[in-house]
Amino acid sequence: MPPRWPRKPDRQTDPEYRRLDDRMTFAVHVAGFLASNSGLWFFYELRQAAWPWAKWVTGVWALVLLAHLIYIAAIADYSLNSDA
Repeated sequence: MPPRWPRKPDRQTDPEYRRLDDRMTFAVHVAGFLASNSGLWFFYELRQAAWPWAKWVTGVWALVLLAHLIYIAAIADYSLNSDA
């Protein structure tokens, strides 16, 4: 069930909604990472594959995921005057 918002959601003027939206986007990013990488490693093990790129895909995507987390947790400015 999607979260209910008590007022009309507006990303431009509502910092609480922006924060929630960024966190939900991060959750979708994590879900995509987990689903894709679990499938990748499942078939890697199932086929006894010699895919040297599998480690790189997982590593690079994990670094992008970490950067996304750092952005929403520490860098993003959710104040009202951050509409620049």
